[in-house]
Amino acid sequence: MPTSITRALGAFVSGLRFGAIPADAVAVARTGFVDCVGVMIAGRDEPVVGILRDTLRAGGPRGEAALTFGPLRAPAPEAAWINGTAAHALDYDDVALRGHPSTVLVPAILAEGEALGATGADMVAAYIAGYEVWAELTAHDQDFHHEKGWHPTGVFGAIGAAAACARLRGLDPDTAAQAIALGASQSAGLGANFGTMTKPFHAGRAAHAGVMAARLAAAGLTASLDAIEHPRGFLYAISPHGRVTGLDAPTEGFGRDWRILEHRLSIKKFPICYCGHRATDAMLTLLARRPLRPDEIASIEVTTSRAHAGTLRNAHPQTGLEAKFSMQFDMACAVIAGKVGLVELSDAFVQRPDVQALMARVTVTPTDEADPIAPGYAPADIVRVALRSGERIEESVRRARGHATVPLTDAELRAKFIDCLQSAGEGRRANALFDRLNNLATLGAAMELDVAA
Repeated sequence: MPTSITRALGAFVSGLRFGAIPADAVAVARTGFVDCVGVMIAGRDEPVVGILRDTLRAGGPRGEAALTFGPLRAPAPEAAWINGTAAHALDYDDVALRGHPSTVLVPAILAEGEALGATGADMVAAYIAGYEVWAELTAHDQDFHHEKGWHPTGVFGAIGAAAACARLRGLDPDTAAQAIALGASQSAGLGANFGTMTKPFHAGRAAHAGVMAARLAAAGLTASLDAIEHPRGFLYAISPHGRVTGLDAPTEGFGRDWRILEHRLSIKKFPICYCGHRATDAMLTLLARRPLRPDEIASIEVTTSRAHAGTLRNAHPQTGLEAKFSMQFDMACAVIAGKVGLVELSDAFVQRPDVQALMARVTVTPTDEADPIAPGYAPADIVRVALRSGERIEESVRRARGHATVPLTDAELRAKFIDCLQSAGEGRRANALFDRLNNLATLGAAMELDVAA
């Protein structure tokens, strides 16, 4: 008899125990928590976070969960919503599974975990549950969801967060499956809103959806136990070209082979859309080999995949938000500042005349040549610089530094975390909080993460 994917996901989530998770998988989850909390705190003063907090009228001395590791608190669903938005506000959070898993999973787990008094081991198991479910969903369709206009973080994230919160609540298999199905009906996020406050809102909304899906399912709200695989269900509805496969059962190895060890996490070195990271790495490598002044450069050409060229939609950005989705900005910033960091992603820097002038000399050439193991990517991103002297220089990068296959060292991860907290005025507690997160699985309760300055 065919096995319902929705039911199988519920059974996996319900049955997952921390003791069954390999140590290497725990380490990946730990990295997800560390990186997400760092960028969440760094992003907490972004305008989108204040707008959402004020509109929800959230943030007082009492509540189930802390807002962005500060003194304000709120009910867990609202805390997940606000914290997820803060974590994605700078576009500095990790990447995997065609989206940004930790920016959804971690805020949902921290908020609901605090409400439930969950242990660190509980929270790690919940993260693994959400990640594995998210990975299973992407495995049924190899096409690039951005092409249909979807933001995968919002679309897959609502289901992943529902799975994570179902694990935290210890729901039985059928109830967990209904939470997952309810999460699927809350999936949303449009690529057209990239470069605006709505993009990070997608991540926060998905975290909120996951908390609510598990709570409502636990309270008896029903959903279809074939909502994922039904012809009018999730996978068909979001498929870019209708080439969904294997809907009679989960993919081979699901629940046995750990997808988190296959895909892991890619940690961002730059607070920009990940589609621009390879070319930015290439330009910085080129500049390290051959330092250049902007006035020496006649033109810059970047070859990237057609999908990524479409995602980086802003050729003439005027704001820091728009610049996060601009290959032209990535190249100009690398040349002029020698780096691409939080300081440079400001309206004032983007609008500088020298930045605007160099951006005008950058062209993007899409290619349909595909990376065989990375949907949406070209085999490599190539940067070609033509100098006014007639000299031409070229550099290419296949995997950006920080990618799962070329990971940051522990020291580099700590340095990014400290930089994020310092940018938010929280530098004094950075090392202590990093260490506490790095030992998350040993904590007796979520409240132990509250490290005072």
